[in-house]
Amino acid sequence: MVMKIHFIQIKTVAFVLAAAFMATACHEHKEGDGHDHGSEKTGTTAENHEEESSDIASLTQEQINAVRITMGTVEQKNLTATFKANGILRVPNNNKANATSLYGGVITKLNVQVGDWVKKGQVIAVIENPQFIQLQEEYLTIGSKITLAEQELQRQKELNEGNAGTVRNLQTATSEINTLRTRKASLQKQIQMMGIQPNSVSDANLKNALLVTSPINGTISDVFSMIGSYVDVSSPVAEIVDNTSLHLDLQVFEKDLPKVKVGQAINFTVTNNPTTVYTAKVFSIGASFENQSKTIAIHSNVIGNKSGLIDGMNITGTISLENVLMSAVPNDAIVEADGKYYIFIQTDKKAPVHKEDGHDDHGHAHDEGESGHAHQDEKEAAAHAKEQIVTNFQKIEIVKGTTDMGYTAITTVSEIPANAKVVVKGAFFINAKMSDSGGHAHAH
Repeated sequence: MVMKIHFIQIKTVAFVLAAAFMATACHEHKEGDGHDHGSEKTGTTAENHEEESSDIASLTQEQINAVRITMGTVEQKNLTATFKANGILRVPNNNKANATSLYGGVITKLNVQVGDWVKKGQVIAVIENPQFIQLQEEYLTIGSKITLAEQELQRQKELNEGNAGTVRNLQTATSEINTLRTRKASLQKQIQMMGIQPNSVSDANLKNALLVTSPINGTISDVFSMIGSYVDVSSPVAEIVDNTSLHLDLQVFEKDLPKVKVGQAINFTVTNNPTTVYTAKVFSIGASFENQSKTIAIHSNVIGNKSGLIDGMNITGTISLENVLMSAVPNDAIVEADGKYYIFIQTDKKAPVHKEDGHDDHGHAHDEGESGHAHQDEKEAAAHAKEQIVTNFQKIEIVKGTTDMGYTAITTVSEIPANAKVVVKGAFFINAKMSDSGGHAHAH
């Protein structure tokens, strides 16, 4: 519906401009009929119109806004020989992670939802379990047991030295102290894995809740649990994906495999947004066929802009066979006229001023009535022109080259200024306006 409205707007503007031009022509024809200037004047008028041909178009800001003319530049694009292949975006497994709890418990708090960006170590959820208190309790009591075991070991040593004890009792005391020390070290590690500092554990500071944290930086791609659900090490709470490390896996047929080399550039678009072009660089070529498709996977790193890219997206890629940059513009920037191709650039040049019929070469009217009328028209035209601020566009002939990914390589027939502003949208309207005006266009 929007495209239809835009087309009607353009068509209406073009019709109004054409009507204005025809009205002007009729007015000039009537003036010529009212004065007998002879065949010489007719010939002079024809010559003047031939001299008035111009490659400059002048548009007001109102006209530019009405047809949504957009400016850009001549870009450098890799548009050399290419071939296309389909593929999919993947995040390597070492850039994906599940947030899990090493101990079972019931979720009492959930801090994230799908789409949230989290940092490494950020709290994802809180779980509770009475067993957490039991571990801390055992850690506290084992200290007392070790103290008693050390005292018993010392007593057995003294008895053995005085030949009052037995070797067996000494060995039992030694074994007991070693067992308790091992158990304490184990409990200390478990408490640390729960996120609790062993030195902070006391009778007045027992904790029954554990924090589940994110192991990496990334975006929450899925949440598997809810408040009140039981989770353990086999039940992840959420999945985190680091999309900054996106890879592109392109499926290339056997016949095209010799054309691919490590380091080649790949331009690609995603299925749901074909207007935005992304870039990847080949870093590895597969050594086996993928399933029954008879294709080989080409692995590439996505570089530059990654906005809007998500793990699992289907893409269409274009592999460049030669790394050569070419001057190119969007396809919409090019118009065709009389079998030639053109672009429009913004310029400070102005279209020539046209002479009115009924004036001689010096610009004087042939009689006083005509002179008064002409001067009045000139004053009105000058006042109108003063009100209208116009932008000038120059028509530049070009030679088209390779077309791909929405861009076309161009070579200009004549040199254009460096960093010239090019009309990338709306060139068709400017060209139509010049055609309706007989080769030159002015804002009215």
